[in-house]
Amino acid sequence: MNDVLVGACSWTDRQLVTSGWYPRGRRDAEGRLRHYASRLPVVEVDAGYYALPSRRNAELWVERTPEGFRFDVKAFSLLTGHPTRVEALPPDLRRAGPAALRRGQAGEGLLDEVWGRFAEAVEPLREAGRLGTVLFQFPPWFAPGSQAEAALEACMRRTQGWPLAVEFRHPGWWAAEQADTTHALLSALGASAVGTDMAQDLPASLPPVAPVTRPALAVVRFHGRSRAWGRGSKEDRFRYDYSAAELAAWVPRLRRAARQADELHVLFNNCCADAAVRAAETMRRLLTVPRR
Repeated sequence: MNDVLVGACSWTDRQLVTSGWYPRGRRDAEGRLRHYASRLPVVEVDAGYYALPSRRNAELWVERTPEGFRFDVKAFSLLTGHPTRVEALPPDLRRAGPAALRRGQAGEGLLDEVWGRFAEAVEPLREAGRLGTVLFQFPPWFAPGSQAEAALEACMRRTQGWPLAVEFRHPGWWAAEQADTTHALLSALGASAVGTDMAQDLPASLPPVAPVTRPALAVVRFHGRSRAWGRGSKEDRFRYDYSAAELAAWVPRLRRAARQADELHVLFNNCCADAAVRAAETMRRLLTVPRR
């Protein structure tokens, strides 16, 4: 296998901070990140989805992590067509109409400014070699078709030079009759497809696949298997504690993906106290067990 980096989708999640996983004396902002980076080699900055990240924070993240550590940064909600609260914008950009933002829409002037500030914020990570990927997670209504393909192409033009990963929430993208077309589209765009693990047999379930569309990087995100997917609070949707057997079942699939990519990121998004970091540590052990 090539490099396989396993981690969690946040190191600042409130439930993780209060779980006891961080030892005494390492529970401030600097201590948490240094401790996390001593245990796991990659983390997702999911906070970038909820508010524009800042360049200063990215500079501090570089200072507080070792060479080889990776940050996968989740794109700000407005950049992927999600509803966005006016309060999530910097104060000087809050003149935008809240109705348009609720629909995930904004004028070109605002979008240009938001894109620029997002790019400025992640640049220290890219310069330091710590930027694993920028994750663009598109909403459930982002269905396959010409309009979506045009949006993806526009996104690629905006992100020239970035390592880009794309996660779809509409199940049609990876349905049997569409999967080859989706694979070819992302390959042509130079984007890494994001595979997912989640509860199956729900209307919005995506299949448990790990497609590799960009040789440099493959990404798989484990969302837990809550039956509340698509409804309820964030905690309801993502609260789940993986068993070792559930994780072990993924090992052959992950090893196949790792053979096809220079680097594979496996990220756990199941928020339940320290469930995500514990699952990540278990998966790391499982992946290092020699094959019989």
